[in-house]
Amino acid sequence: MINRITEPATDLLHQLKKVLEKLTDEQYVRKIPVLSNASVGQHTRHIIEFYQELEKGYTTGYISYDARKRDHETETQRSCAIQQLLTIAAGIKKPDKLLVLEAGYNTGGQIPARVSTSYQRELMYNIEHTVHHMALLKIAVHAVSEVELPEGFGVGVSTIKYRKTCAQ
Repeated sequence: MINRITEPATDLLHQLKKVLEKLTDEQYVRKIPVLSNASVGQHTRHIIEFYQELEKGYTTGYISYDARKRDHETETQRSCAIQQLLTIAAGIKKPDKLLVLEAGYNTGGQIPARVSTSYQRELMYNIEHTVHHMALLKIAVHAVSEVELPEGFGVGVSTIKYRKTCAQ
């Protein structure tokens, strides 16, 4: 069961790493108006920090994606982001265990909601979250470069399967 979840996550992280390797440092940090002036670096940082928070939560038993560290270095230094993607991919294969997820859905400072979850469930969430941000990164990469993206970059597996059945 572990490989059915960890392999797709690792594949996505490596796919993102390969795209980042094709960009320049300037392209990585360039603000993109159509994405509310976010950069490739900002979306990449966001992906990385969710995996880092999951890793931290695996150790502590408690995950709060809201409380993640927002690291300026990851956002502005492409080489740092590439190294972090490699580190995450290398450490992602772990046995499942129960965790607690905390999330705040209001801005009024009320007590956040807490729910039971598991490492594998959160890894599945991170896969979907990564695909979502890779879809935004597709727009970003096309806005700042001529880099050709791999087929299926930023497209969910279920959509890829559906498109294949429609093509037959």
